[in-house]
Amino acid sequence: MAARVTVGLIGLGRMGRPMAERVLDAGFALTVHNRSRAAVDALVAAGATDGGSTAGVAARAEVVLTCLPTLDASEQVYLGAGGLVGAGRAGQTFVELSTVGPPLVRAIAAAGAERGIAVLDAPVSGGPEGAREGTLTIMAGGDPLELARVEPVLRAFGRTIRHMGPIGSGSVAKLVNQALTAIHAASAAEALVLGTAAGADPVRLLEVLSSSFGQSRVLERSGPRILARAFDDAAPVRLLRKDLTLVEALGEQYGVELSLTRAADRLCGRAEAMGLADSDFAALVRPLEAAAGVTVGGPETGPPGGAHPRRAPTD
Repeated sequence: MAARVTVGLIGLGRMGRPMAERVLDAGFALTVHNRSRAAVDALVAAGATDGGSTAGVAARAEVVLTCLPTLDASEQVYLGAGGLVGAGRAGQTFVELSTVGPPLVRAIAAAGAERGIAVLDAPVSGGPEGAREGTLTIMAGGDPLELARVEPVLRAFGRTIRHMGPIGSGSVAKLVNQALTAIHAASAAEALVLGTAAGADPVRLLEVLSSSFGQSRVLERSGPRILARAFDDAAPVRLLRKDLTLVEALGEQYGVELSLTRAADRLCGRAEAMGLADSDFAALVRPLEAAAGVTVGGPETGPPGGAHPRRAPTD
């Protein structure tokens, strides 16, 4: 398949660019487009073709992947003037990798069907690290035969690929994942602040939690970042909060109480109010630290066995 199917990828951000690199490394002919030029130029230097526009990608590729940051961006790329659906042709397959929610992907699929274009919603989990390493989990909704057709492409960056059901099912699975991610991130931050405020050594606390029932993949990821004060932009708070808006809308649609999700959303809002919107979601610990007057980790925490909580600034 690598020798026959041409691939397009629109959206070369923190997730899309490493995905594109993996697709190239897998031997596919790749056409790319992005709003900013730097990522396009780097991929062209690596062997990709510059599509020049959304329509340009649609003209050159049989399978088009999109990885975009917002609902508005996805709607414009697919359904706007010069968008994929309008520029596409029968027999193509479009794969929406973004987290946009079931209503939009179903609208895109319906518009595509009118032109003979297959659409899959296939949001991913695993972060930029997973994209670079080719270990993403992909949750796909849509025609299983179309998924089988594009699976060799998805295997370039995805280790676990699951067909979840009809179009929109992938988005439902991703939103459930995002609810758990936010809740676990908030609870991990809260637990570490509680332990530190009560005098526990945060290094030893994290070690023992890693082999206890309280362990989670989010704690495993966020804990070391919190201790090291490494709040880069790998998985920004603002994007998690965008996803939580979709989670809450889904809950309202089906009458499901989401009290824990809403609590995590409020904590995200507090982090954003502190100027942490572009910080990794491990930074959800910061507003909790400020309220408790402690800081978890950092160079002043001290060695295991002799640590005392460092008081956080109160201003």
